[in-house]
Amino acid sequence: MKEFFKIVLACTVSILVVGIMLPTFGVISLVSAVSSADGNEIKQNSVLFLDLQGTLEERTMESPFSSMMGDEFKVYGLDDIIASIKDAKENDNIRGIYLQAGTMEATAASLEEMRSELAAFKESGKFVVAYADQYSQGMYYLASVADKVIVNPAGSIEWSGLVSHQVFYKNLLEKAGVKMQIFKVGTYKSAVEPFIATEMSDANREQVSEFLNSTWNSITSAVSASRGIPVEKLNEYADRSMALRQATEYIECGLADTLLYKDGVLDCLKSLVGVGKEGKFELVTLDKMKENRTAAGISSIGSGNAKIAVYYAYGEIDGSTYTDDGIISEKVIKDLRDLREDNSVRAVVLRVNSPGGSAYGSEQIWREVSLMKTVKPVVVSMGDYAASGGYYISCAADRIVANSTTLTGSIGIFGMFPTAAELMNETIGLDFDVVKTNRFADMGAISRSLTTEESEIIQDYINAGYDLFLRRCADGRGMSVAAIDSIAQGRVWTGEKAVELGLVDEVGDLDRAVEIAAQLAGVAAYEVKAYPACKDFMTQLLEDDADDYMNTMARGAMGEYYGYIRLVRGVRNWYPVQARMPFVINIR
Repeated sequence: MKEFFKIVLACTVSILVVGIMLPTFGVISLVSAVSSADGNEIKQNSVLFLDLQGTLEERTMESPFSSMMGDEFKVYGLDDIIASIKDAKENDNIRGIYLQAGTMEATAASLEEMRSELAAFKESGKFVVAYADQYSQGMYYLASVADKVIVNPAGSIEWSGLVSHQVFYKNLLEKAGVKMQIFKVGTYKSAVEPFIATEMSDANREQVSEFLNSTWNSITSAVSASRGIPVEKLNEYADRSMALRQATEYIECGLADTLLYKDGVLDCLKSLVGVGKEGKFELVTLDKMKENRTAAGISSIGSGNAKIAVYYAYGEIDGSTYTDDGIISEKVIKDLRDLREDNSVRAVVLRVNSPGGSAYGSEQIWREVSLMKTVKPVVVSMGDYAASGGYYISCAADRIVANSTTLTGSIGIFGMFPTAAELMNETIGLDFDVVKTNRFADMGAISRSLTTEESEIIQDYINAGYDLFLRRCADGRGMSVAAIDSIAQGRVWTGEKAVELGLVDEVGDLDRAVEIAAQLAGVAAYEVKAYPACKDFMTQLLEDDADDYMNTMARGAMGEYYGYIRLVRGVRNWYPVQARMPFVINIR
C-alpha cells in the first residue's frame, strides 16, 4: 500500500511539474539566455559568499524547490561546500570568502573539515571574513579560523561548552503496555538504554563524558590556535556563558575583532577587495560556484587515465531513521563490485558517515570491501560517524583516516524484541490462542513474552555475532581479538582517541585519504571521481525518494527533536540484530 501511494504521489507531482512549472522554467531559461550569454562567469573582484543556514549533510540531491524553501529548510552538501572553497582558492577572480554564520545545524566533524579547508584557502594569501548577528557555538568554532571575526554590536557569541541530552522511553512504553526484551553484548552498548531505563548507566555516562571532553578539547585547541587565546581562558569564558554578555566583551576577550552592522561589513569587504568605498564587487553564491565547477566536485591531480574513486556511504545501514534510504547493502555491494572490476579505477576511498544499523548488512559490505582490497587499495575516510556497523564496514580497509572529532568504535551488537502482551490482553482485552507444528514456530510473537529457552537461544546468537565482529576488526587492524575486545564492548571513541587505540591510522580529512590512496596505488597523476552519481530531481521523484522533501521540511520544523520522532517510526523496520551506536547523540 505504501508503494502504491508513493507511485500516485510521484505521478501527481510529475504532472504538476510538467504541466505548471515547466513552462515557467522555460521562460526563465529564455530570459537568462537573452539577458547574458556569460551570466555564469565569475567576474573580477568577486567574493565567495557562504551563507550558512539550515542543515549540513554529507551530500545533497538536486531539487528545483530548494530555492523556494525558507532558510531554516535549506540543506547543504558538505561535498559542495568543500569543492566550492577549493575552486575559489584556484580562481584568480575570487579575492576572498565572506562567511555569514547563520543557524546551520552541523556536527563537529563536518565543521572540522570545513574549517580545515578554510585554513588551506587562507594559505593562498586570500582573505576570510566572518560575520553573524548571533553566533551559535558551532558556527563560532568554524568562524574562528577567519582573518577577521565580526559580530553585530547588538549580537552575541554562544560559548558555553558541550552538553549531550539523552531521551528515555521506558515509562512511556510501560504506560502503553509495551515492553522491550533486550539482548546485547558490550558494557557500553547503550543504544538499548532509552527503552529499558530512565537515566544513563554509569558505563554510558563514562563514555559520553569521554567523547564530549575529547571533542571539546579539539574545539578549544583549534580556536586557541586561531585566536591566540589560551585554552584555559577559553574554558573560563565558557563558564561565564558568553551568549548573555555585552558585545564589547567579545572584543576584550579576543573572541571577535570588531563590532559592525551589516553596512559596515560591506565597507570592510570593499576595503579588503581593494575597490574603495564607492566601488563594487560580486558576491558569488554556492549555486553559482556549482554551475562553474568543471571537476565534478574534487579537483584532478595532473593528467592521465587513472582514477581514484570516492564512494560515499552515508546514513544507517539497510534503513534509516532520518530518511528512507541510507546505506542499502545490496546496492553498495553492487556499486563496489563495479569499482573493483573497473580497471581504470586504481584505488577506492570509502567515505563512511554512518552510525551503523543492520549487523547482517554490515557483514555483507565488509565482505565486498575485503574482496576489493585483494585487487586495489581501499582507504576509509570517516565523516561525522563511523561507529558500530559504520566501523564494521571500515575495518577491512588498508588504511583508515578520521577527523579528530569523528565518533567511531562502538564495536558491539544488540537485539530488541517488543512484547505488547499487557497492552493487548489487559488494556485492549484481546486474547490469543496458538496452533503450531514446532516448538519455536511463534518465537518473537508480539502477543507474548519470550520464554527462558527462547531468550537463551537469542543471546547465544547475539554472542556469536559479537565474536564475529571482533574477529573482523582484529583481522583488519592486525590486532588480537583480546586487544580489540578490551576497547570494544560497544564503547564510542573520538577519531583522535581511536588513533591512540589503533582503531584508526591517522587524523585527517577526505583529501588526506585520497592522497594516501594514490600513494598506495603508485599513481602520481589521476582524476578523482565521486560515486554513486547524484540523482536528478525527476529520478528521485519517480523512484523511492518522494517523501524525502517532507522529511526535510519536518526536520527544519522540529530541530533537535526530529531524530527522536523518526527513531520511533523507524523501529518497526529494523533487522532483529543491530550494530549501531546510541540512537540519537544530541550534542550541543
